[in-house]
Amino acid sequence: MATHYFTASSLDGFIATSEHSLDWLLKQDIDLNGPMAYTEFEKGIGALAMGASTYEWVLRNNGDQPWGYVQPTWVFTHRELPVPDGADVRFARDVTAAHTEMSAAAGELDLWVVGGGELAGQFADAGLLDEVWVQYAPVTLGSGAPLLPRELDLELLDVARNRNFMCGRYRVIRPE
Repeated sequence: MATHYFTASSLDGFIATSEHSLDWLLKQDIDLNGPMAYTEFEKGIGALAMGASTYEWVLRNNGDQPWGYVQPTWVFTHRELPVPDGADVRFARDVTAAHTEMSAAAGELDLWVVGGGELAGQFADAGLLDEVWVQYAPVTLGSGAPLLPRELDLELLDVARNRNFMCGRYRVIRPE
């Protein structure tokens, strides 16, 4: 089992605009069945972690559609947030305790830190982040939510091109 931070980023290192918008990402050309794409990645995931801003964005942009994840999802927040009908959403504050619960729920499958970068950083700080997967979009934002606001050493494991995206998969190198 591994814990992955799988996300998209602008070339200048932002995962969302200052207004928490992903409109820049949704207009990009990617093959969802192509190399290093979400569709295949998600098949190996048994539990998810989301920050409150990511969760609220998903809720706002889901419309009348049912909750899009079958996996149990831990949302890290200090506020009360709504839960969509039929969704297995659990609220948490501590990444270490939640990681233990997520691992038990995921069984043999991996864990996915959906976002944001600060949450992925908290997993990294706790020594719980194994890999970082980034799909770099051909756009710059100038400011916004940073990809990963931490200093981390990474080892490049794989690269691919998926239409307009440059994709990289990295192993987190833990300090000794």
